[in-house]
Amino acid sequence: MALARHVDPDTLIQELHDHPSKAHKHHFQTKTATSSVTPYSSRYASQQELSKFIIPQQGAPADAVHQMLKDELDLDGRPNLNLASFVGTYMEREAEQLVIENLAKNMSDADEYPAMMAMHARCVSIISHLWGVQKGETAVGSATVGSSEAIHLGGLAMKRRWQEKRDKEGKDKSKPNILMGSNAQVALEKFARYFEVEARILDVSEKSLYRLDPELVKKNIDENTIGVFVILGSTYTGHYEPVEEISNILDEYEKKTGIDIPIHVDAASGGFIAPFTHAKAGGRKWNFQLPRVKSINTSGHKFGLVYAGVGWIIWRDESYLPSYLKFELHYLGGTEESYTLNFSRPGAQIIAQYYNLIHLGFEGYRSIMENCLSNARLLSKALEKTGWYICVSDIHRKKGQHVYQGPGEIEYGNEEETSANYNAGLPVVAFRLSDDFKKDYSHVKQESISTLLRTKQYIVP
Repeated sequence: MALARHVDPDTLIQELHDHPSKAHKHHFQTKTATSSVTPYSSRYASQQELSKFIIPQQGAPADAVHQMLKDELDLDGRPNLNLASFVGTYMEREAEQLVIENLAKNMSDADEYPAMMAMHARCVSIISHLWGVQKGETAVGSATVGSSEAIHLGGLAMKRRWQEKRDKEGKDKSKPNILMGSNAQVALEKFARYFEVEARILDVSEKSLYRLDPELVKKNIDENTIGVFVILGSTYTGHYEPVEEISNILDEYEKKTGIDIPIHVDAASGGFIAPFTHAKAGGRKWNFQLPRVKSINTSGHKFGLVYAGVGWIIWRDESYLPSYLKFELHYLGGTEESYTLNFSRPGAQIIAQYYNLIHLGFEGYRSIMENCLSNARLLSKALEKTGWYICVSDIHRKKGQHVYQGPGEIEYGNEEETSANYNAGLPVVAFRLSDDFKKDYSHVKQESISTLLRTKQYIVP
């Protein structure tokens, strides 16, 4: 969330008095000669200012305030044209109705809302099975307000397990570090900074396919490494990082040194794509099928298809969630075990997530994700066909092919094709101006493309 600063209304009013041309006031009607008042009549036939930066002494009519805020919010971008975000902007009418009916429910009041908490538990179980929970292990997890909180919880569990192990061995625990690629979303860096862990941010490159480089992982792990963040779906290019390959490297390292380094998979986007698509994760393992993967997070409000406000964190077994981090709460009418950074949080999104899971089912999610990938492939190929653009993302290239071949090599697919015929990844189209275009039109800046798209209300970073 962006930082905001307070406004001193006295200073602002003085500036506006000194420079009346800067003034822009919202007003509401206090007296009128008519018995029927519309929001616009109260707004424009005004006698009294409507305060912006300090609470007004007297309120204003509900219809006038509603219309004023609605008009101001019209200046925002349209969510369904915001191509800079993966966050959901559409839910079915029935799902929206469930959300509205349950807006007042608080996830922290487990004893008050047992039906909602049962749905929460079912979601954890369903997602655990989608992520390959193993026989003999009891997966445990929780809803969060998003993947950022979930990543922090996963990182904290890794740090605590590392600290407890160092204590048992009588070794120094003052210099923990964690590995991640430079393509990591800011939440991963926030974990390291907020919880005092050295972030070893490893370069990604065209050679590493814009993913965490396994060779750099080898060179940067040591006895103080609490874990490795591996991303299933880069925010920038949509690439899946090689979880299994990095797991194998850590296996070899443990054989040589006896040092056990866990993996947390940041599947903020890929966690609701890889389980459903025909491509999966490109034929490689990425989830709890790999013993070294101890925890996974995802965003229900991305490809889980829920409105903003819900994420998920799951550990492969309750033994990987240190008891020190769990809290027992006794003052809300019952006993609740909790491990979250937030306390009060909305429960409606959990209900919406459960609605999607049981309404869409496996085949419904598969159909949506395959359609998303098909659309992304078509757009990627159309962009490269012009010769003006090169896609950095590669889900439109045949499986195993990662290098741009030129516009003459572009082939459009057929109806029988699925994502399994192509490189696995998120339905992301990341593109740049081609070298030939930049040579012929050196005066055209890449930002201009974003600006031109803005004139059509599309938001593209």
